[in-house]
Amino acid sequence: MSENVVKGPASYFPSIEKKYGRPVSEWQGLIRASPLAKHMELVSWLKDEYGLGHGHANALVAHTLAEGK
Repeated sequence: MSENVVKGPASYFPSIEKKYGRPVSEWQGLIRASPLAKHMELVSWLKDEYGLGHGHANALVAHTLAEGK
């Protein structure tokens, strides 16, 4: 019985897409295009500019930076 349970930052992705109406790939593109580089700078930017909640912004930034900005 092997279930593919998504863990970590990606577990937030379905609720992020539903709540904010943009695909995760679009959010990641915005993060990658940003001149900011530090994790918390990017989180604050997403919160201030796009109204994301802290947990959602943090999950997007963590996942994107882990892939290599």
